[in-house]
Amino acid sequence: MALQTLHLPTLLLVLLTDVHWAHAAAAADHGHHQFVYNGFKDANLTLDGGAAVTPGGLLMLTNGSIQTKGHAFHPSPLPFRDPDGPNARSFSTAFVFAIFGQYADLSADGLAFFVCADTSVLSTALPGKFLGLLNDSDNGNRSNRVFAVELDTIFHAEFRDINSNHVGVDVDSLVSRAAADAGYYDDGTGQFRNLSLISRKPMQVWVDYDGGATGTPQVTVTMAPLGLPRPKRPLLQAAVDLSDVVARDAGAAAYVGFTAATGVLLSRHFVLGWSFALDGPAPELDISELPALPPTGPKPRSKVLEIVLPVASATLVLAVGVAGYTWARRRSKYAELREDWEIPFGPHRFSYKDLFHATMGFSEEQLLGAGGFGSVYKGLLGKTGMEVAVKKVSSNESKQGTKAFVAEVASLGRLRHRNLVQLLGYCRRKGELLLVYNYMPNGSLDKYLYDPSKGALDWPQRLRIVRGVASGLLYLHEDWEQVVVHRDVKASNVLLDSDMNGRLGDFGLARLYDHGADVHTTHVVGTIGYLAPELGHTGKPTPATDVFAFGAFLLEITCGRRPVEQDRDNNRAMLVDRVIEHWRKGLIIDVVDARIPDGYNFQEVSLVLKLGLLCSHPLPNGRPTMRQVMQYLDGNMVLPDLSPAYLGFNEMEERMCHMELSNSMCMSSTSIGTISGLSGGSHTAQ
Repeated sequence: MALQTLHLPTLLLVLLTDVHWAHAAAAADHGHHQFVYNGFKDANLTLDGGAAVTPGGLLMLTNGSIQTKGHAFHPSPLPFRDPDGPNARSFSTAFVFAIFGQYADLSADGLAFFVCADTSVLSTALPGKFLGLLNDSDNGNRSNRVFAVELDTIFHAEFRDINSNHVGVDVDSLVSRAAADAGYYDDGTGQFRNLSLISRKPMQVWVDYDGGATGTPQVTVTMAPLGLPRPKRPLLQAAVDLSDVVARDAGAAAYVGFTAATGVLLSRHFVLGWSFALDGPAPELDISELPALPPTGPKPRSKVLEIVLPVASATLVLAVGVAGYTWARRRSKYAELREDWEIPFGPHRFSYKDLFHATMGFSEEQLLGAGGFGSVYKGLLGKTGMEVAVKKVSSNESKQGTKAFVAEVASLGRLRHRNLVQLLGYCRRKGELLLVYNYMPNGSLDKYLYDPSKGALDWPQRLRIVRGVASGLLYLHEDWEQVVVHRDVKASNVLLDSDMNGRLGDFGLARLYDHGADVHTTHVVGTIGYLAPELGHTGKPTPATDVFAFGAFLLEITCGRRPVEQDRDNNRAMLVDRVIEHWRKGLIIDVVDARIPDGYNFQEVSLVLKLGLLCSHPLPNGRPTMRQVMQYLDGNMVLPDLSPAYLGFNEMEERMCHMELSNSMCMSSTSIGTISGLSGGSHTAQ
């Protein structure tokens, strides 16, 4: 009845307007297989996981939860296979995205645009480093038939990432075929300009695939800040043939969409607009129509507030003056220290008040343990509900307190690796230094090796921990921007997360220096049994001294014995001597921890024990690097001949002690008794 009241011209205008809106918002032009979304209100997309469309029209792939994934893809597959030829059809897509991390300079994992033949592969994908795209078992499997352009915000060494802010082209694997730093080339100057993927600012990405009708199939990726015209020079190009991704049947189809994931940190991944086309350029996005991102700064002050605030401030000053003494007493309870050197670490600073309440006033009930450099308390941050470990060091009780604190903030605060305990922030107050870490629910490894009340670790768990610690040390020695020598690798400094993965922690003794530089001589610090022999002579910590400690750690986790123990005659007994003795008799397996449940793999155990001996070589040049250690563990390199002539533990050590070390302390496996001048078998840090 309502239509009857409209004049004919008006009715035609309404109908034409509806048709135009449906085509613009829409969705699919079946002739050219293209669509464009300038915002996602009423968009016809398939969503799963944490993905949702906000009331403002933003496509939010993750909702700010940890360990979550989200997918959004075109609801029906598109005909990617050229019906007139063997190749996959060319396509073009453009989209605008933004990543909002928990912190201004730290985010969870990134997002990716994908093309896949079957979305069932997404259902088994994992969050975190796998981006909700693949999982640990199918990564690298050609049967995945997945193509993706990843915008990755965390460095993962096992995926051969170039850094924690890059763009990569992936096919069936998260090891990218090609990758480049996130950024663009300025059309005017030709200079490369970096872009931070976690800047919370919108950026536009263009992905073009040439199916190779006249040449080699390739993918071109370009990006720029939103509002800047598409740069003439692309960010990267890669030779990729999507014929291996799309089914070979004529007219075979594939899905297109986005995926994102979070890990232990919170993030929200937004897509503001998206266009796509087969066999032609994607329609241009209308920037003026894109939805607004959430605010990133403080809300603008209202006019009323501008009037009320001066009056309220004056009242507050008067109240503080009247109650000054009471206020000062209360404030001193949570007083903090701040110095100029802390300015670069400001964003990661916690208030003492928050940490005090999180640990119930650092109560004994929250105490996790105490060591040579402080006590550690479990805490629950009230604002986020995150469980943390707070390390509290008294500078009055430890001469090394301040130095250890500075070393940890300067090193661990900037390190990013899955097998290193993450430093979340810190706090300082008079006489106290506090560090805030991710909480490791399963505690330290040594408890599972020596505490009878704990269940013994099986061999696959131990081998996974060994690989994890080795991967973390490789990152410290070679893959980070500086060389980091840990100087205290041992079982008690390996913490276990909820999945029993090993994470190397306690960087209080760490030393940093540039690649290729010579580290300065320093005091001998560390733990007896893990100290390399050359430290007593040179006093220089190097990656090779960490490798020696790692060798002692390998023997410790495999044998279930400490590197140095007291025998029945109250003499020091060295674990490495025990392993060498059994190895020379051909009975090396007899030293394996009898508490290992469910048996073990003979070849794997033998490899780890022999690798422990190789890492314990008395000469630094006789030890492998951590990269070689990883190659041995992965089976990509065969161990050298471990004959007595190669290792020469007794003869070689004797020559070192007499020819090189002179009157210095000789800390080899057969002369450990000469280091009794150090502090009783634990930390030495003078």
